[in-house]
Amino acid sequence: MCGIVGYIGHRDAYPIVLKGLQRLEYRGYDSAGIALFEEGELKLCKTKGKVSDLKEKMENSIDLSGNVGIGHTRWATHGEPNDVNSHPHYSNSGDLVIIHNGIIENYDSLKKELKKRGYSFKSETDTEVLVNLIEDVKLKEGVKLGKAVQIALNQTIGAYAIAVFDKNKPDEIVVARLGSPLAIGVGEEEFFVASDASPFIEFTNNAIYLEDGEMAVVRLHKGVKIRKIKDDALVDPYVHELQMNLEQIEKGGYEHFMLKEIYEQPSAISDTYRGRMLPDQGIIRMAGVDDNIERISNARRILIVACGTSWHAGLVAEYIFEDLARIPVEVEYASEFRYRNPIISENDVVIAISQSGETADTMAAIKLAKEKGAFVFGVCNVVGSSISRETHAGAYTHAGPEIGVASTKAFTTQITVLTLMALKLAKHKGTISNSDFRFHLQELERIPEKVKEALNSDEHIRGIADIYKNATNCLYLGRGFNFPVALEGALKLKEISYIHAEGYPAAEMKHGPIALIDEQMPVVVIATKKGHYEKVVSNIQEIKSRKGKIIAVVTHGDTEVRELADHVIEVPETMESLTPLLTTIPLQLLSYHIAVMLGKNVDQPRNLAKSVTVE
Repeated sequence: MCGIVGYIGHRDAYPIVLKGLQRLEYRGYDSAGIALFEEGELKLCKTKGKVSDLKEKMENSIDLSGNVGIGHTRWATHGEPNDVNSHPHYSNSGDLVIIHNGIIENYDSLKKELKKRGYSFKSETDTEVLVNLIEDVKLKEGVKLGKAVQIALNQTIGAYAIAVFDKNKPDEIVVARLGSPLAIGVGEEEFFVASDASPFIEFTNNAIYLEDGEMAVVRLHKGVKIRKIKDDALVDPYVHELQMNLEQIEKGGYEHFMLKEIYEQPSAISDTYRGRMLPDQGIIRMAGVDDNIERISNARRILIVACGTSWHAGLVAEYIFEDLARIPVEVEYASEFRYRNPIISENDVVIAISQSGETADTMAAIKLAKEKGAFVFGVCNVVGSSISRETHAGAYTHAGPEIGVASTKAFTTQITVLTLMALKLAKHKGTISNSDFRFHLQELERIPEKVKEALNSDEHIRGIADIYKNATNCLYLGRGFNFPVALEGALKLKEISYIHAEGYPAAEMKHGPIALIDEQMPVVVIATKKGHYEKVVSNIQEIKSRKGKIIAVVTHGDTEVRELADHVIEVPETMESLTPLLTTIPLQLLSYHIAVMLGKNVDQPRNLAKSVTVE
């Protein structure tokens, strides 16, 4: 959701800011802009469309020199996507320029008050209101930019990550955050500002992550001064050493990030359990669980909160936790959780799942759960993210950066972490025998190689995609552990190909969706040997009798479904609880190939953002 990049230092700012915006394209956006400063002059260029459109426009219209710059990719909230509503935005005087990620909820009342004071507005955005509010405070109170930002933000309601520059103070950029992530890269006599660390990873491994309700004045030659927005209290900055490297955020020869990330899943899964799981010794080590084992294992129930793909991973975890650890589990959309007055007690454990660790709805659910006294455990992929700091304990997935908007390796690594957690709780509670525990560990250790085997079906799946690329609807069916995989498969097809698709429990097909089935309707059925196989075969027969086109995901060597299905995709055999780690692979590839054949932007599907930082 919107990307922010800034630079102040001794280098030319334009190439750094432009490359940074390209790195943040994965977040999803509809317009882009850059402001540069040199010798008292602010130079601004912005446009609807992609960063490539901005690059062409800038290089044909303005001087690109200057050692200070801020850039932005916008995902429209207030005002349609167009050149005028794009960021950055000037104040009325032209002295201040701002970029903003988030929403100012009380912008309308602020705007009306500013109009009474003589301010005018060119755009429909809440952001232009904010920059003029800052200017108004600065002039009225006679204060410096940093103090003006603080006073103005205390008058706003909403969420934001902002970077503000004053051409009369060319040696500093003021930044602030509430609900939207912001990182400050600390280099040698230079500083970087960005929504995450990817824009500046080749320049420095040192980053400061602002916490909610903090602002910073980033001064050249003077360092970074951080204060609390609410009460002006000084904050001692903590400099993180980044683990990311440049190679991880490049395509590495793949046509798209999504395909690269699909193929990274064997290593991502093994990286996620490496060091935590010792199959030969029958041990799982997870510090976040170990340190809180009694609290978690004695939970009255586990509540899992998440959105999108992470919610589907939570549904898989529901089956796994209840099956292995015998703890009741409820899975909630984080976006609905806080608004229905949920019943939460001190005996509950809340597991919050998010790839980015910045999902606004999930953050809100965490805060509510903590207020009610629940123990909150986070599962996320991004070290130093808001969720990792807000929760009582947690576990990182080690998927590495996921650039494609449609999650792939995030899903499988989240399931891996949650499986380890469920197994550890089951062992502690005595709800699993030692032999079964060891067998689970051994089979999980084999999963990366089995994922590689599943990936070998890529060309076969491409052929199936070619047959069904012009379908207008698709149905996905699964049972038990693979029902959430059906939901996830349908979501992937919707996200990147824009083909309408729905996932259902296979038995529910008779209760409505069967009316849709005809010779034009492709139906993807997950029919592995483990788990309700005979029942799923019966469902396939029901589809076949109505002339539906059947694409079946089956266990290697299956013969019964092969006789019924129009197309069969094989995956290796594994124990039932681990089948989602394999059955999701062909569904990811099928969606990918269909989207590519339809000419869609696979990595940046329309209207979607990777990190949804507004509710």
